[in-house]
Amino acid sequence: MSSGNDFSKFNLSDFKNKLTLSKRLLFTSNNLLEAQSSVGRVMTPHELHITNDFHRLDANMHYLPFDDISLYRLRYGSSVSIHIPSIQDYYCVQIPLSGRAHVVNGNDQTESNIQLASVLNPHVPTDMTWDYDNDQFMIRISRSLMERTAIGILGHDIDEPLMFDVGFHWQQSPEWVCVLSYLVDYYSQSNPSLTKNRLIISQINQLVATTLFSSHQHSYMNRSNKQRTSIRPRHIKRAQDYLEAHAHESITVEFLASLCGVSVRSLYTGFRDFVGVTPMQYLRNLRLDRIRTELLTSEAKSVTSVAMRWGFSHMGRFSAEYKRRFGESPSQSFRRR
Repeated sequence: MSSGNDFSKFNLSDFKNKLTLSKRLLFTSNNLLEAQSSVGRVMTPHELHITNDFHRLDANMHYLPFDDISLYRLRYGSSVSIHIPSIQDYYCVQIPLSGRAHVVNGNDQTESNIQLASVLNPHVPTDMTWDYDNDQFMIRISRSLMERTAIGILGHDIDEPLMFDVGFHWQQSPEWVCVLSYLVDYYSQSNPSLTKNRLIISQINQLVATTLFSSHQHSYMNRSNKQRTSIRPRHIKRAQDYLEAHAHESITVEFLASLCGVSVRSLYTGFRDFVGVTPMQYLRNLRLDRIRTELLTSEAKSVTSVAMRWGFSHMGRFSAEYKRRFGESPSQSFRRR
């Protein structure tokens, strides 16, 4: 083994063991419709069909949400085909632990295996065929986080959807291997408080999105420099980083300006020039994004409880802002789980 990122050195057996924890088990089922519904509740609505009756369906899924990212382990135990009309809200990295999958995402496709992951992009249809022994570890990254990360790294807005290559030779990226190892270790910890520290979770979310954007081929990697590429001033980046980590707290623009060592006017000007919205609108968008993630993927009891936890007390205004941003009402998102 000559390479530090050789898959065999990654210790596949240990990797699998850490990802098999009963407390992370979302469901287990031999019923096709039940499996389809359970996966669709935390991922996205889709069509699921058995393509070979030789192996009986024996589906199970493990699940751990991290706000803007979520971790899954999914297997069906039977050969299946999966059709997703369009993933609207997230990117998904699928890493086979065993078996193979044929993955078509938009106009791109790959034959995924233990050495070649696949990345599903939103905006386009997805068709997959999983072999009976295909067992996948998946990392879901919200579209909002991925696009904010891209804008922050590029230094300018993105005028077209961010599209990753479907085939991902993840072992060739030492950075991704390190992040993956860290995620799996974090996943395997039994202390529930580790997933409740929002400052740490926010940092993990950003680390995953930044690493994927920096280590895998995408549509903005070799773009000609036609757009503004000026680097964000330090105080703007500091303000954004603070808002990302403390979006659940009460924050005023005066406090944010003081924290960054600039005047309120300079803070507003910087956000207008480099972000395109005011600091408080940036914060509201962050909160709306976190609410959407919870409504779509968590076991939230009601829309009202989630909205109020993120600082929205006027349900009428909240619903209007949510629908304006996402094109559907909060209750529609809640029912899609």
